[in-house]
Amino acid sequence: MKVIISGGGTGGHIFPAISIAGALREKDPGCDILFVGAEGKMEMERVPAAGYPIIGLPVAGLKRSLSLSNLVLPFKVLKSIRKARKIIREFRPDIAVGVGGYASAPILWVAQRLSVPTLIQEQNSYAGLTNRLTGRKADRICVAYEGMERFFPKDRLVMTGNPVRNNIRRPTSGEKAEALKHYSFDPEKKTILVLGGSLGCATLNNTMKKWIADGQPGGEGIQILWQCGKGYYEGVKSFMETASCKDVVYSGFIDRMDYAYAAADLIISRSGAGTISELCVAGKAVIFVPSPNVTEDHQTHNAMALVEKGAAGIVKDSEAMETLMGYATALVKDEATVRTLENNISALARPDAASAIAEEIFSVCKNRIL
Repeated sequence: MKVIISGGGTGGHIFPAISIAGALREKDPGCDILFVGAEGKMEMERVPAAGYPIIGLPVAGLKRSLSLSNLVLPFKVLKSIRKARKIIREFRPDIAVGVGGYASAPILWVAQRLSVPTLIQEQNSYAGLTNRLTGRKADRICVAYEGMERFFPKDRLVMTGNPVRNNIRRPTSGEKAEALKHYSFDPEKKTILVLGGSLGCATLNNTMKKWIADGQPGGEGIQILWQCGKGYYEGVKSFMETASCKDVVYSGFIDRMDYAYAAADLIISRSGAGTISELCVAGKAVIFVPSPNVTEDHQTHNAMALVEKGAAGIVKDSEAMETLMGYATALVKDEATVRTLENNISALARPDAASAIAEEIFSVCKNRIL
């Protein structure tokens, strides 16, 4: 079987896509998989590193503010559609899979017009524009939240959950000890992991800087692992070189997220769908700070789906600078509440999501043949 997997732009799209590819290969070792992403984006590095070929399209996303880049967008879209048509005619896939983001639009659009079966994986509780447009003609739509018939034909929806990286699971006490040792952390202290997503987060970085500059109030007996994002790394590095602080380890990007999750007693994070799915599988207490800079405020919708089940805390982006670290440093020391959050979020985990999506891909192809 030959499969194209398209999409990307952030780790939230890339890592689930790689997990789906891995599940396909587990079920069919001879499965021929080609990734298609956006030129210059993270997937052009991460996908080859995972052992899969990838072709980049010159496609770009629409800027929601006035921008000169929007003027050339139609030309990039047309060029991407032409390239997508060439890719499909040469590769001759049995199915095209879209994992979301503007990078998936050209491949899915062309595939549907060339009668190639398509499957969409929608991660969020509020469907993205690309998936809403291409979902009308998709053969199958795999989702992670209830109520998605608002966006897609109900008879083609399948609840699978979101795929997570293969090495993410609820850590044992031994794995936690190994992770703490990896970061040279003190096992007697509480550990907070600060995640701004694969691209970093200005709000969380500025909140951390303010907390450190204020003398780390409430931070007694607490150590921090801080992923600041590659784009923010140099600025954070300059700040940390002159700051007077202790028990803070920072990094532009964390490759061993299994270690990071295992070490953490509490996580502070944006609420992208991929991250939420990993946190459910890892079974970690979390405070979400939803990004306000996303379509239809979908990160707040994602976070509230857990908050309403007693499975997470939440702080508004606009309030993070003043309240986040006080809330976090108090919560991480409240072991009973942390344990409740861990149990509630674990109950929402779907560790077999990638396998379930792979089964749907095989099913679509089989039904089309029949």
